[in-house]
Amino acid sequence: MRKVLNRHRRRDEWFLDDYSLNPYYLCGFNCMYCYIRGGRYGRKEVRELSVKVNAPRVLDKELSKLARAGEYGFIALSSATEPWQQVEEKYKVTRRCLEVISRYRFPVHCLTKSTLILRDVDVLRKISEAAVLPEDLKDVSGVLVTFSFSTLREDVARIFEPGAPTPRERLKAAEKVLNEGLTCGLAFIPVLPFISDSEMKEMAAVARDLGVDYVFFSPPTLQGECRESFLRVVKTHFPELAAKYLKLYRGKWFPSKRYVASFYRRVKELCEKYGLKFGVKPINLEKLASSPR
Repeated sequence: MRKVLNRHRRRDEWFLDDYSLNPYYLCGFNCMYCYIRGGRYGRKEVRELSVKVNAPRVLDKELSKLARAGEYGFIALSSATEPWQQVEEKYKVTRRCLEVISRYRFPVHCLTKSTLILRDVDVLRKISEAAVLPEDLKDVSGVLVTFSFSTLREDVARIFEPGAPTPRERLKAAEKVLNEGLTCGLAFIPVLPFISDSEMKEMAAVARDLGVDYVFFSPPTLQGECRESFLRVVKTHFPELAAKYLKLYRGKWFPSKRYVASFYRRVKELCEKYGLKFGVKPINLEKLASSPR
């Protein structure tokens, strides 16, 4: 492997990353709504979980060159896998990548469902203290930790994200990250139509009570193999909702405009009611209501 860092054409508006890094191929958490099932990662010749064992060495070369050029930007861990999934406990590829990131002083956005991230708080603190931020992001912390959820209900989580830590465990991990003085948010992505969208008030209240720095909410995008596998799960566990989903998505990868508009109007109301900040940097919810992400 000659390259491990993915450079984006433009910075992600939500997660602020200019780069992404995936220490693994595929993921042991096996979330039924994960877009990699329908994207290019889902079509790769790699059909089982694989470890990029030389990722830290390759990353060192890439970041050395970017640092010399002053091309600093947030690195997202990760865009297409769980960086702290079960095998990370053995291989420590993500931790070693964080140590490289710390050496070259790049900021990092950690996107995770895993409690294993707590193991690496020591490295994350070093990154936070020394990261070189892009000029237009000087007011942002050098480390962002975002825990993602599709539901707060344990029974629903077991169906849609069977390999991941429970929602309760994730919330406890988020609390510990906040207590360590790191910037932390909750991403309710995806909120499942007709299944967990009824929990949105509770989600907002939980975020307020934890005192997180920001939140995200989004309905699921479904395409390709991801759409097929997700609908199979719905038909098995929520058969009464199968027809509703077909009508809501109408063969497209995102829900109807009417649903999206209603969804983000509700998010806006909840954020205002519970004093929540949507996005690390402010995101226009009215714009989201008129067009899907």
